[in-house]
Amino acid sequence: MEAIRQFNLRLVDRHWFYRLLEMVPGVATWLFLLSPVILSVFNPLVVAYFIIAFDLFWLIKSFRLSTNLLRGYSRLYENQQVDWAERLRDLQDLPGAVRRYEASLKGILEQHPNAASRLNFGSARNDYLKRLARYKELSELTDRKQAVIDPRELYNVVIIATYNESREILEPTIKALLDSDYDPKRLMLVLAYEERGGEKKAKESIELIEEYGPQFAYAVAIKHPDGLPGEAKVKGANMSYAGRRLTEYITEQQIDPENVIVTTLDSDNRPSPNYFSYLSYAYATNVNRVRKSYQPIPMFLNNIWDVPAPMRIVATGNSFWMIMEAMRPHRLRNFAAHAQSLKALIETDYWSVTSIVEDGHQFWRTYFTYDGDHEVVPLFTPVYQDAVLAKGYFKTFRAQYVQLRRWAWGASEFAFVVKNSITNKRIGRLDKLAQIWRLFEGHFSWATSPLILTFVAWLPLYLNRNFASEDILAHQLPIIVSRILTITMMGLLITIFISLLSLPPKPPRYHRARFITMVLQWALVPVVAILFGAFAAIDAQTRLMFGRYLDWRVTEKVTKL
Repeated sequence: MEAIRQFNLRLVDRHWFYRLLEMVPGVATWLFLLSPVILSVFNPLVVAYFIIAFDLFWLIKSFRLSTNLLRGYSRLYENQQVDWAERLRDLQDLPGAVRRYEASLKGILEQHPNAASRLNFGSARNDYLKRLARYKELSELTDRKQAVIDPRELYNVVIIATYNESREILEPTIKALLDSDYDPKRLMLVLAYEERGGEKKAKESIELIEEYGPQFAYAVAIKHPDGLPGEAKVKGANMSYAGRRLTEYITEQQIDPENVIVTTLDSDNRPSPNYFSYLSYAYATNVNRVRKSYQPIPMFLNNIWDVPAPMRIVATGNSFWMIMEAMRPHRLRNFAAHAQSLKALIETDYWSVTSIVEDGHQFWRTYFTYDGDHEVVPLFTPVYQDAVLAKGYFKTFRAQYVQLRRWAWGASEFAFVVKNSITNKRIGRLDKLAQIWRLFEGHFSWATSPLILTFVAWLPLYLNRNFASEDILAHQLPIIVSRILTITMMGLLITIFISLLSLPPKPPRYHRARFITMVLQWALVPVVAILFGAFAAIDAQTRLMFGRYLDWRVTEKVTKL
């Protein structure tokens, strides 16, 4: 066994082995896409049965995803109605909070004796059940009071990474922090800007801190020097530099890093008013808080009325995908805005200074640092972001494609995860295999499913004349597939309905007829899924397969007034 372990350690350190692992996603994708073409010529019957089974699988999957979307949106709505600031105050005096809820339950029963009965479904019973659930929660927290952090000891830090975004993009984000229901004197702001952004960016960053900084507990603009050894030109390098400077300040102030929660935001990210209270409550009451990441729901709705229809589909689809993933926490990974303990960031050496997908990569770095004892806690509250909008349609389409290709570069994590899974023997084998499979399957499905669903049913009919002329299944196949996909698309009605509910108020510059386009745009789903979904993922995996590594590119952001 020791000989095998030593062999594995030598193997994973070889550059050729890591390159082989990097090639796996792209090779698997291309083999899978080419197989129906080849088999349609030599064994079309296999293709016919395969595509029927594949479509039935997606029929089941679509119903499950639609169910998760409905449940997730309902939880998002419910949590927006919760007064998280009040819940934080309850943590300051748990025994007192328990007594208050106990008294309120008795008061309801005195006024409505049947409130606790299943025969009474009135508002009194609903209020009683909510208070009862809260009473039980507070009682449980009181039993383990020593593990709960007093919120008056917590600090929330926001690191906003910026490169060349204008003040018009940044300022609303800072204002959104101050509009929170969280005490700004427990909130710190770090504006991390790049030296390569130029003097104008440096001046704007300093001006914003001078104007808004006094309202925070601490605020600073930190310039990330260009060309530091070992760094690539990526966002993680900027955030890590700022994180180290932040740690110096926290140490000087003699604040426990475990009592500091760090949220990373892009320049256009605007947290909902209850975000910091919700996050603080989730963090303070979690026994294993340091080894968790906290993921709000990114909602790309800031400028949804302004962007072209394909970008609206992409933005809404991405928002809803995160809602669905939040209902499956075992699959959830850090994405865009997310939070971690400063103590965890110190122990993981902050963020990657070389990866262009620093958010997802941070999950894996933390996962292996803590020997698998790490997971993402979903927060059902939105962080509003911009959909892609550049100057002109062509630039917007190109910027959207480049952004999605960068996200799809997460396939590069496969090599990193497999390598570390081989060397880390402290994580259970089944856990590692499950994590590898979820990572692989997600990117594989992203690249292949839209093309398989759209085109494969027709291949045997056009590529094999004998099959087309002799087998009745050849002519029935497109019809069968079409009917299955028609039923599958029923889930799209749920998506359309929730998308209309999620829309922010319509800007006065648009006519009411704009609502019609918000419905008709969904006819573009198959085209958008292929052009901006499958093609972007295939592009990323193919580049990775041939060692043509992507560079970090900032997504252009413009605003319409």
